[in-house]
Amino acid sequence: MGKNIITVQDLINNTNIEVYYGQEYLAKRPIVETEISRPGLELTGYFDYYPYERVQLFGQTETSYAKAMTPKNRYHVLTEMCTDKTPAFVFSRGIQPSLEMRQAANEHQIPILGSPLTTTRVSNIITQYLEKVLAERQSIHGVLVDVYGLGVLIKGDSGIGKSETALELVKNGHRLVADDRVDIFQQNEHTLVGEAPEILKNLMEVRGIGIIDVMNLFGASAVRTSMEISLIMNLKNWSPNENYERIGLDDNTEQIFDVVVPSMTIPVKVGRNIANIIEVAAMDYRAKKMGYDAAARFEENLTGLIKKNSESDANK
Repeated sequence: MGKNIITVQDLINNTNIEVYYGQEYLAKRPIVETEISRPGLELTGYFDYYPYERVQLFGQTETSYAKAMTPKNRYHVLTEMCTDKTPAFVFSRGIQPSLEMRQAANEHQIPILGSPLTTTRVSNIITQYLEKVLAERQSIHGVLVDVYGLGVLIKGDSGIGKSETALELVKNGHRLVADDRVDIFQQNEHTLVGEAPEILKNLMEVRGIGIIDVMNLFGASAVRTSMEISLIMNLKNWSPNENYERIGLDDNTEQIFDVVVPSMTIPVKVGRNIANIIEVAAMDYRAKKMGYDAAARFEENLTGLIKKNSESDANK
């Protein structure tokens, strides 16, 4: 999967940003960059590095500087800022655009937006939305469940029981994020977020029954739209020839995009309650994040016991 393609209309539909002028241009202006620009140098006439493809945000500083210019110079500079790829101009703090701004933007069919919020808040709202929808995405076959506040990505071969395990987790009070296919994007350097494709939201396939609506059956508290991925569980059919983790000293990981995520392999066979195992794994992971590591404590106890026995043998 690649990046989504959005327009200024999508930005308006998904944030509390208002349209001041140019309603008819919203669907015509694509947004391709997640970063926004505050055009300070451009107002002075310096355009060598003008990021014309970004949303242009005007706060109190930019507006005050523009007001000090003559109408002719202001119109000239603002016209230079209007390109075929400039998505929109946005004003914070309820600031109204000047006549020259409205004229230049209208001539180039660029919408003017605004908000009563502070410049920093407007910047955060737009950036967070753009980073989410424009981020590169990867579709993974699996199930994502919120288990005790941790996003657990359950992977495994088709038919191994991922959906059935997720169903039992939902019955135990946990929340489904996505079944069968999980769309993943990198939110920042340390965070992966998973969500269901639009067509699969709140739905789950259970072999022998078919498609079920989890929200309809278990209520709104049984689902959520997205979740940070904290732990990966790989379900594999039990094999007597495999060496499975017995103590938990090995720190296995998987990398998705630039983020490394802790992972575990859970052998599946008759009589093992995989949902319960995943619940315990999630609780153990949380305990480790809080500084308590049962495997490390066992190793320390074992080392201490060996040392004690060695000293006892030496004194005989």
